[in-house]
Amino acid sequence: MVLGEAYVWTNFSYGYRNEFPSGWLLNPDRSRLILFTKNKKSASNNIRIFAHTYYTNALGEPMTIKSSSQIDLDDAWDKWHDLQLEGWTFEELELPE
Repeated sequence: MVLGEAYVWTNFSYGYRNEFPSGWLLNPDRSRLILFTKNKKSASNNIRIFAHTYYTNALGEPMTIKSSSQIDLDDAWDKWHDLQLEGWTFEELELPE
């Protein structure tokens, strides 16, 4: 994109200012959570994201892990947005000790 004489490059991921999806998504019936975190060992030109799925208690808090997967950045953004379209909501939670 050219703005006047300067070249301007923007790299926004689907309208978010985050470089990668990060945080918890809770399903509509509050039975499962998915935690998205960046794999800190992935190369900067090949970012990989962990998606950890948890079963929840009656309060919608993580109880036991169901599964884990590692996906590339584009697939992680697609999954993040698809889940939100299906009614999953962003939650601010901490992992239980």
